[in-house]
Amino acid sequence: MYNLVPYVPMAYSLGISTCPNDTFMFHAILERRIDLRGLEVDVSLMDVQELNSRASAGDLDFSKVSCFAAVKLEDRYELLPAGAAVGFGVGPLLLRRPGAPALDGNSRVLCPGALTTAGLLYRHFFPQAAKASNSVFSEIMPALKRGEADYGVVIHEGRFTFEQEGLELQADLGELWERAFRAPLPLGCIVASREVPAEVRGVFSDCVKRSVLYALDNRQETLATMRRYAQELQDPVIWSHVDLYVNSWSVDLGEEGRRALDAFSALVRGTP
Repeated sequence: MYNLVPYVPMAYSLGISTCPNDTFMFHAILERRIDLRGLEVDVSLMDVQELNSRASAGDLDFSKVSCFAAVKLEDRYELLPAGAAVGFGVGPLLLRRPGAPALDGNSRVLCPGALTTAGLLYRHFFPQAAKASNSVFSEIMPALKRGEADYGVVIHEGRFTFEQEGLELQADLGELWERAFRAPLPLGCIVASREVPAEVRGVFSDCVKRSVLYALDNRQETLATMRRYAQELQDPVIWSHVDLYVNSWSVDLGEEGRRALDAFSALVRGTP
C-alpha cells in the first residue's frame, strides 16, 4: 500500500526590497488580495544589494534586482515584463557633504552596491573617480553627515530628503543618462530563475501584473503595508516615492521600456 500524505504545493522564494515602490506593487501578493492561481510564494524583504547578491548565488526563484544585475544574470534569470522601475526623472543622485574637496581619484565615495544600477551609472559618468566603496543604501547619507565620506550615490528616499539632511547635489545620474541615451532609465526589474518551470514563471508574471494593477486601483489600502517596511515613514515621502517609480512601465515594459533596456544592456556589456 501507498503511504498517503496530504499534497503540499511547492513554495517558491520571492525577494523584494523594503522600498515603498516594491511594497506598493507587491501589496496584493503579500496580503493575498489577488488569486495567485495556486502559486505559493515565500516572500523575503531585504536591501537591493542583498537581493542582487542572493540572486547571483541562485538563492531566489523570483526576485527584484537592479537592472545591472539582471543583465549580468540573464543566462540564469528571465527578466519579466511587470514590476519594473523604469522612468524619466527617477535616477540616483550623487551627493556631497558641505565643504567636500573636488571630486577626483582620491575622493571618498560610497555607492549602494557593486551590482546596482546606481553604481554602474556613477562609474560610467565619473570614470576619473570610479574607485568607490560599497555601503547599504540607508547608511550612505548618515556617513556623509558624519564626514566619513565626501560623496555618496543615493537611491530611494534619499532623492526626497537629502536637502533637509544638509547635503548638496553634485549630479543627477538619471539626467545624465537621459541626455546621453535619450531613453527612460531602467533602475530595477523582476526576474525569474530559468530553473523554475516556464508555466510557473508565466503564472508568477501574471500575478505581478495583477498585483500592480490592484495597487493602482486601491492606493490607500497599500499604505499600511508600505509603512511597515519604509525607511522614511512620512506619508508624503512614501507617496512621492510611489508616484515617481510606479508607472505604466511597471504594469508592462512595452516597446519603449524594452528599447531602454536594450540601451542599458549595451552599456553593461561594455563594462568589465
